[in-house]
This record gives sequence, structure tokens and C-alpha cells, in this order.
Amino acid sequence: MHISITDGLKKRFHTTCALRGLKMSHVVVGMIKQWLANKAHFVSELKRRETVVN
Repeated sequence: MHISITDGLKKRFHTTCALRGLKMSHVVVGMIKQWLANKAHFVSELKRRETVVN
């Protein structure tokens, strides 16, 4: 995967991860998983509401 971010944002992210002893890729994977989990909850809630309405 390739993403485009500004050099400044990348440097801040790299520095913050390094200070915490984390790999940037691990943090990004964690954020993606969290985002997907939140979206899955949202989608399941929409499906539940559709079932109640129908």
C-alpha cells in the first residue's frame, strides 16, 4: 500500500512512533483495524435498523 502524506506529517508520525518504541507500520495496521471495526459496527447497526423497519 502506498499513501501520500506531507513530509512534515510523516516526520511527526515517525518521531512519535520512535519515542514510544513502535514501528510505524504496526501503528498504521492498528488504526486500520480500529477503523474497520468501527465501520463494521456502523454497518451492522444499519442492517439491524432496516430489519426493524421492514
